[in-house]
Amino acid sequence: MIIDVHAHCIPEQFREWLDQHGPSVGAHIVDSKEGRSVRFANGIQTGPQFGWDSLTDTEARLSALDTMGIDIQLLAGWIDLAGYDIEGSASLEYARAHNFALTAVQDEEPERFRSLGTVPLQDPGLAVAALRHAMIELGMAGVQIATTVNDIFLDQVDGLDDFWSAAQELGAFILLHPIRPLQGVELGRYFLDNTVGRPAETSIALSGLIMSGVFERFPELKVCAVHGGGFVPFQAGRLDQAFHQVPGAAADRINRPPSSYLESIYVDTIVHDPETLSYLIRRLGADHILLGTDYPFPMGDQDPVGLVHSSSGISFGDVESIVGGNAERLLLETASVSQQGKP
Repeated sequence: MIIDVHAHCIPEQFREWLDQHGPSVGAHIVDSKEGRSVRFANGIQTGPQFGWDSLTDTEARLSALDTMGIDIQLLAGWIDLAGYDIEGSASLEYARAHNFALTAVQDEEPERFRSLGTVPLQDPGLAVAALRHAMIELGMAGVQIATTVNDIFLDQVDGLDDFWSAAQELGAFILLHPIRPLQGVELGRYFLDNTVGRPAETSIALSGLIMSGVFERFPELKVCAVHGGGFVPFQAGRLDQAFHQVPGAAADRINRPPSSYLESIYVDTIVHDPETLSYLIRRLGADHILLGTDYPFPMGDQDPVGLVHSSSGISFGDVESIVGGNAERLLLETASVSQQGKP
């Protein structure tokens, strides 16, 4: 069984919902020569990729999966449509509409798709409600969350322990994904906003979660940091150095070196280099690496299984774990725990 845990989808049903109901919650569709985008009430506007047929076209998606040799894809929304810019109860309405539409795609091809919802992290109480609805009522495997909430990194968002607690209780699979990378830093040249900005954004968010003690307080969380975990697995020694040498700043919320918490996280394979992937396997263990494509974006991996096979020093058992075994185990655990919460 080969499972892709990192892919994006904009359901046609959700596009229709935005057309009809988006303005009432502060999400307005904007058409331009570059394509469709969404402008939220606070002025934030997504990029033009909203118009990409490949984000919506299920037949093209299935064809791509067959070409890549992937059996099951875990569908998540486009992170720019997370809806963190929406205020109050409208944010819960938005999240539920999105999640309902995504599970409809899943239900069209239940042998090929599972899904990850979105939750309004800007209101942790509503985020918990959305998470419970997504997993218990809709049967989703977990959620995709962004590295920041309205440009505030997760460790600095007030009240998120309620969300982490619920996610741990439900066994939610959490895909940690960058959004609007490094606001205020000029990265428009050379495509640096994507090639460097996105993994840097993930690195800051993941480091913040580690250093703030999230994984110490909630050791059973199942968080997968995309793009190989950013730069954290390669610079964990630097975090440890700060923990030992500057404890007043780096050791006041955790009781052991930051690198020891790497055993609590998962990363995907989207690093585009077999030797880099080989290092991640040695550093984190093959049991913490999950196959990813970032479909349908051009910075994704169009041959993820080939990348795993081309990594040096990897056993047959490790290959089997990475391409699907680990994800299958995590998703089965998630289904078992979330079913317990059903009334």
